[in-house]
Amino acid sequence: MTETVIAHELAQVNIARLKYTLDSPELKDFVDALDPVNAVADAAEGFVWRLRGEGGNATAVPVLGDAWLIVNMSVWRDTDALTAFMYRGTHRELLARRREWFERPAEAMTALWWVPAGHRPAVAEAEDRLLHLRAHGPTPYAFTLRATFPPRAAGEAMAVSRPA
Repeated sequence: MTETVIAHELAQVNIARLKYTLDSPELKDFVDALDPVNAVADAAEGFVWRLRGEGGNATAVPVLGDAWLIVNMSVWRDTDALTAFMYRGTHRELLARRREWFERPAEAMTALWWVPAGHRPAVAEAEDRLLHLRAHGPTPYAFTLRATFPPRAAGEAMAVSRPA
């Protein structure tokens, strides 16, 4: 019997610029939903890991040097698993309300990339991927759900460094 070894996983980062402070009444529904939505993510088929800060979520983790930005980072088995979580259930309901809580983005706020199985990206790595996507559009280095790239071929080394 041959054992299947997963050589890669899908990392994702998304950031959002808050319209209000996290302790404001305007963001109460969003803040109250963080723990339940994270619990659904943690139990989702294909979920691997998510960034956590104080309190179990990542809202206090700094990103891009902007105090009004919040970050969400996670690792999934593949794009199908991520998509299934994003567009179903409670997360979908909150996604529909995002304009109540976050500014409308003028540039890419989400990036995906393949990582070697077991790798847990740091915020600096995610920032680099997102900035690369903004500068160059979707590439194998950083892409979107609308413009995906396959993971590297079996046996090919997966670099986590920026392409030349």
